[in-house]
Amino acid sequence: MNSPDLLGQLRIERNPSTDEESSGAGRWIALVVVLLLAGGAGWWFFGRGPAPLIVKTASAISASTASSSNSVLDASGYVVARRQATVSAKVTGKVREVLIEEGMRVEQGQILATLDPSDQQADVDLRQAQLESARSQVAEIEAQLRQARADYKRQQDLSARKLTPLAQLDAARAQAEGLSARLTSQRRQVDVADKSLAMSKVSLEDTVIRAPFAGVVIAKAAQPGEMISPISAGGGFTRTGIGTIVDMDSLEVEVDVNEAFIGRVAAKMPVEATLNAYPDWRIPGAVIAVIPAADRTKATVRVRVSLNEKDQRIVPDMGVRVAFLESRDAETATPKPIAKGVIVPATAVVERNGNLSVFIIEGDLARLRRVEAAAVQGTQRNVLSGLSPGDSVILDPAPELTDGMKVAREAAK
Repeated sequence: MNSPDLLGQLRIERNPSTDEESSGAGRWIALVVVLLLAGGAGWWFFGRGPAPLIVKTASAISASTASSSNSVLDASGYVVARRQATVSAKVTGKVREVLIEEGMRVEQGQILATLDPSDQQADVDLRQAQLESARSQVAEIEAQLRQARADYKRQQDLSARKLTPLAQLDAARAQAEGLSARLTSQRRQVDVADKSLAMSKVSLEDTVIRAPFAGVVIAKAAQPGEMISPISAGGGFTRTGIGTIVDMDSLEVEVDVNEAFIGRVAAKMPVEATLNAYPDWRIPGAVIAVIPAADRTKATVRVRVSLNEKDQRIVPDMGVRVAFLESRDAETATPKPIAKGVIVPATAVVERNGNLSVFIIEGDLARLRRVEAAAVQGTQRNVLSGLSPGDSVILDPAPELTDGMKVAREAAK
């Protein structure tokens, strides 16, 4: 058999019916794909519901933490104590016992520490012995003086009867007068010894260190066994104090006001102080005095401010921000009361259905809240009821915005 005949036998014959079936199946697959794509597009454009309304928002803040609208000047300063003392001993000695710790409250006259009283006690004993010796000498001289006066009287009687020479009378008189003068001197020695003993007892009492006033211990500076002296001995081996006490009732604020604005500050002017440690706590107070001296290096004038509240959270050297207020009651010289509720931008409060209302955001929905609001102050408004601090309010709500509508916050630019 020839090669062309063999090649002809290997050729595959096509079946017309098979080709038509394959073509039909492909058309059906393409139709299904098109339908699926059309359904997805329809769901994308029509099945998700209406698009959310884009809104601007702001947070409601507590009126007690909002900046005072009647503040004419703000300044920074520190809490200071007008009554503070580093307690030391009047005498030099070794510390025997320390009875205080930081944070401890003490009363006036309370014992804070004691020193070794050995030297002072020995001096007291010596002065006591000297006093007793002086008193015994007085008693001895008094006895001698009584005898001398009796002898002198006898000599006077004998001399009157011409029974004794005048020389013996003169000697008896001189003896009595000498003893009298000696007794006077010795009595003065007793007074000196008594006063010396009293001074020694004071020195002994000075070894007991007491609180000069009631307050709180903020520093403990000495330990048992250390030397302490009211005068620094140099070298760092002798302490000059046992501890530091602060009278917490004497705390006030000192602020440095730029001299360009000191004209806005006056005595008895109401203020609001905010501690850096407690920014949400506003403390009312008043200006005590404007110190009539300027700091040329900082171009500032120091102002003393009193605080109307006493609280254990207020401690010396705390940083504080003071707002000097413009309005006050002329008779009582007290600040106007701070508004209650929250502060929101004025554009968040709208009138709906004849009532003042605010839209807030809960999740992704707008909720209408009826509120009670005070008058507009600048760009802000005080909402007295209906809102809480931290609520997200919608600014400039559109007329078509309704309760329960889906919203989205405007993206930050």
